Amino acid sequence: MKIIKLIASGLLGLAFITFGLNFFLKFMDTGGGPPPDSLGAQFMGALVGSGVLAVVKLFQITGGILVAIPKTRNFGLLILGPIIIVILFYNTMIAPGGWSKPPVLVITSLALFLLLAEWRKFKQLLY
Repeated sequence: MKIIKLIASGLLGLAFITFGLNFFLKFMDTGGGPPPDSLGAQFMGALVGSGVLAVVKLFQITGGILVAIPKTRNFGLLILGPIIIVILFYNTMIAPGGWSKPPVLVITSLALFLLLAEWRKFKQLLY
């Protein structure tokens, strides 16, 4: 189980580090984004125009690094949790059908696996 958690956290961390750095360094094509005049384009326009997306990307990079390190994995999950929830909400409510995209499914599955694997530690935050 320890090896599986290590692989899952490494993949999750790598995904968030890569996508976070891509915002600043532009080394991957992101596919053009949502259609113009759609709700998704308005949402992304507000995030980019206000500068909030840059802050979110910094949190993605930080959370990705922390998740990839075994001793700080749970703290990284706490940082990435709200980001993952917003990604899910965006892809289910603002851009319907996007939740079935492989990156969204993989990221969500990896995060849920790590959360369930460490549930005893996270449960203490609820009481």
